[in-house]
Order: sequence, then structure tokens, then C-alpha cells
Amino acid sequence: MIKTGIIGLGAIGQRLIKQFESHPETEIAAVCDCDRTLAQQVSESLGSIPFFSDYKEMLETAELDLVYVAVPPKHHHGIAASVMDRGIHILCEKPLANSLEEAEDLFRKSQGKKLVSAMNFPLNYSAGARTFANLIRSEYIGKLRRVELHMRFPQWPRAWQQNNWVASREQGGFVLEVGIHFIQQIHMLFGPLTVKNRSLEFPEDKLASEQGIVAELSLGDGTPVIINGLSGIAGSEEIRLTAYGTEGTLSLLNWSDLEGGKLGEPLAPIEQDSSFNEALIDHVVRALKGEESIIIGFSEGFQAQTVLEQLRN
Repeated sequence: MIKTGIIGLGAIGQRLIKQFESHPETEIAAVCDCDRTLAQQVSESLGSIPFFSDYKEMLETAELDLVYVAVPPKHHHGIAASVMDRGIHILCEKPLANSLEEAEDLFRKSQGKKLVSAMNFPLNYSAGARTFANLIRSEYIGKLRRVELHMRFPQWPRAWQQNNWVASREQGGFVLEVGIHFIQQIHMLFGPLTVKNRSLEFPEDKLASEQGIVAELSLGDGTPVIINGLSGIAGSEEIRLTAYGTEGTLSLLNWSDLEGGKLGEPLAPIEQDSSFNEALIDHVVRALKGEESIIIGFSEGFQAQTVLEQLRN
């Protein structure tokens, strides 16, 4: 069994707890959160396993093969570096760190160690996103002409993620929280991105995250990539990644739905290939066993953060 420790027990950490708990080859061996009461509650729900409020104590005393880091971004660097320094495999939440310098340091550290250093970019394992990628690679749209990412949020943070850091300019905002998933996807599918210009809209509160972004980027061959995002608007949440080509158009809508059409045709729903749906934890386990796996590593995390920081700063 792969003994797993979890650092950070908020909404995101709780999602993967269920996957670790149900996987036949992983065992949650310890949990940690700065809120000791929460750590104890989660421990009891998992059969009274060891719990900690100090991650350093957990790393020193618990027998662990893998640590999942699910804390706010500004704590990623210190915790992830400590995990790797102890020779423990790591799965880290996005973004890799809270600055480009910190992200590069973690990437460099990961290169010098024979460890699995994985990022939680779940789109890479979903049937919708993988069907989108497969259609792009099979030239469903022909030659690429433009990529657009539209993000619309009636409120930010969303109702299920109300906390201080997600709303903060320092380590939150929808460009960081949501946009980075699609930055990573665009890079994976179409190649490196260059930020040409961007305009951010902020509220009067100087500590609060952005309310809007319009950015122009380009791929290596000059193909334009447009990012257009707004929060605090009427209507429903919508996230749409669209690729326009010489033969058609294809969109990934709200993380999993597909819509597309050939030239001269109306856009219509496209069924996702359910055989593409896999679990991140399955691939992490395969990687730890030395088997073939799909792992988005610290290298890809650093590449995505390079673009992210140009957009945010």
C-alpha cells in the first residue's frame, strides 16, 4: 500500500481524500491542517489516523510514501521543498507556487531527485478534455487559426469557495484559480505561449483580486490566443475554451461539455468519449510503481506559471 499524507484539508483537499480512500493501492496514513480541530475531525472520519497541525512534525514522524499538498499557494514552496528534501513523492495543487521564482526553484529541485513530482491538473484525466484534445490532434478543425478562452463568473469567489485567500490579489483570483488549468491545456495542445499585452480590471479594494482581464497572447507560429474574463456579472458561470480552424470550430464548455461544427454547419453538442475518463490517483499510483502513466509534472507547472505571472503582474 502507498502510505499517503495530506497537508491541507479545505474544499480542494477534501475532494481527493475520497479518491485516496477508495483506491485499492493507497492508504491515507496521516492528515495535517493548521486548524487542529479540523485535522482531528478528518482523522476521526478516516478511522482515527494520526493527525497534525504542523506539517514538519508530520513529515518527521509519519511513515509516508506520498504527500498531497493542498494548501493555499503562498505555502506551496516551503512545504513542497520540505517534502522533496525528505525523499517523499509529491502531488501538489496548482499553481506550483506563489511566484515565478518559487516555482522555478521547485522545478529545479524536482529535477535533481528520483521522485514523482506531480501536479493536480484534473482536465488531463477527464473524458471531455481528453476528447477535445483527441479531436484537435485528429485535425477536426483543420489548421488552427485562433484560440479563445472566455471565463464568466457571476461572483468571485464562488459560493463553494468562500475564503480570504481565493479572493485576494496576492494568491487568488479567477485567472490563477481557473485560468491556469486552461493555460496548461493550451500549452500542451498547441505549444508555448507568449504574452503580448494584457489589461486587468481591479476593484477599489487594493487587496482584492481582479474583476476582469483581456489579454492577447500568441503561439510560436504567431497564432493569436485571446483570454477574456469577467466576474461580478449577471447570468450564469461559463468557461469556454474554443479553437477556431480552417475546417471547423471546437469548444470545451464548463470543463466537460463539447460543442463543435464544420464550416457551413451550426454548432452542436459533441459526445465525449467516456473511455477517456480516468482518475488522477490511478496515474500517480502507476508512476510510483514505475509503470506508464500520464503525469503533469513540476516542469509543466513551471511553464504554466511563467505565463500566469505575466498575466497577473
